[in-house]
Amino acid sequence: MNHSPSHTAASPSLASTLQPANAHTRERDGQWLLIAGGVLLGTIGVFVEEAGQHPLVTVWFRCAFGALALLAWCLGMGRGRELLLSGKARWVACASGVLMVLNWALFFAAIPRTSIAVATVIFHIQPIWVIVFGALFLRAAISPLQWLATLAALAGLVLTTGLLDGTPAAAAASNNSQGYLAGVLMCLGGSLCYAGVTLLANTQKAISPYAMALWQCLVGAVALAWAPWALGWPPLGAAWGWLLGLGVLHTGLAYVVLFAGMARLGLGRIAVLQFVYPLTAVLVDWAVYGRTLSPVQLAGVGLMAAALWTLRRPRLAS
Repeated sequence: MNHSPSHTAASPSLASTLQPANAHTRERDGQWLLIAGGVLLGTIGVFVEEAGQHPLVTVWFRCAFGALALLAWCLGMGRGRELLLSGKARWVACASGVLMVLNWALFFAAIPRTSIAVATVIFHIQPIWVIVFGALFLRAAISPLQWLATLAALAGLVLTTGLLDGTPAAAAASNNSQGYLAGVLMCLGGSLCYAGVTLLANTQKAISPYAMALWQCLVGAVALAWAPWALGWPPLGAAWGWLLGLGVLHTGLAYVVLFAGMARLGLGRIAVLQFVYPLTAVLVDWAVYGRTLSPVQLAGVGLMAAALWTLRRPRLAS
């Protein structure tokens, strides 16, 4: 074997050439994974509407099928040990599970009262509650720009609801305006619950995302085990397929894809690509059900997106 100095000196040069290429490939793969996960989640409203079940029954099936899918993936990848939690970590996971179940139930109940697009966009106001709760309860420092972005996001939220301009969605629900308003409030309640999940997760960063997601599903499966018996089982047929998709596709597969993508990207890129989810939901609602947002609502969506992107930029989070 040749151990000449010139041969040895070539190794660092080769490593320095390969590292940027590998980093670029990793980042590119992360982007496509996050986009794929966002597009997949953007179709969740169709599965909820087509299943046509009580929201609590829908949540139970998502939790049950999702838990099985996540457990199978973790065991298959040899990650079973990280699913075992104890002490404070277990209580945090259970508490976040309760909040996640409430979040899903409110979101699923809001979809038929508003629309897939409106419900999904309003739900994405949750980073605002994280900022507010962090300032109130954790005494987190909030910059003037963050407060300005928060106010802009809330203004965009008001426009997005369609309650100010008589949008098609609101007009279609005019014979049940209280139901439409209730749907908007449900989305806000769900986003508050999800903000609580985010804050709880930050107290136990040692819990892996897969373990947290699985425990949330297990909590929901146990807590709502009564729901199908009390509220009715879905009839045999297509409804079971839609519910299976909610668990396997929108919980098992989507979470695995999203977590894998996030692990390959920086916070700034993640913040931008997370808006693929609501954008897809708006397009899916239009393509499948013909429901569109008014110009005022679209302006509200744009204002929310700009404000939330500003809030999620890494330099503002430091």
